[in-house]
Amino acid sequence: MDTAPIVEVRVSQRFDAPPERVFDAWLDPAIAGAWLFATATRRAVHVEIDARVGGSFLFRESHRVAHVGKYLEIAPPRRLAFTLAAERGARDESRVSVEIVERDAGCELTLTHQNVPRGEVSRTEGRWIGMLYGLGTRLVAES
Repeated sequence: MDTAPIVEVRVSQRFDAPPERVFDAWLDPAIAGAWLFATATRRAVHVEIDARVGGSFLFRESHRVAHVGKYLEIAPPRRLAFTLAAERGARDESRVSVEIVERDAGCELTLTHQNVPRGEVSRTEGRWIGMLYGLGTRLVAES
């Protein structure tokens, strides 16, 4: 029986869009605010993105809820890695890596979220699946 308190979540999604468009959607505040840390009915109300290694991001859903992090790796259009925390100064920082591979028709994105508390695995996986679905609908809307 695996009793590790911290685990890894991995999800994949195929997109009918070139890797460059999918990659850019993570770093463009106008696009990312519509799907990243958002839901179908709730966009981010404030987005700040300093898209460089060592740069930071902030996605504010409301005056009390924010997702923040720092970019660890930016390698267009194939790899992005960043830290992630629920708010500034939070102790529960995790790491997210995004790999994008070109396919015959579009690309495939694989997201790995490390340092997820075991009790949050299902919710975290569901949120990423929902966000990647939102990314896909956003890419279709812009084509």
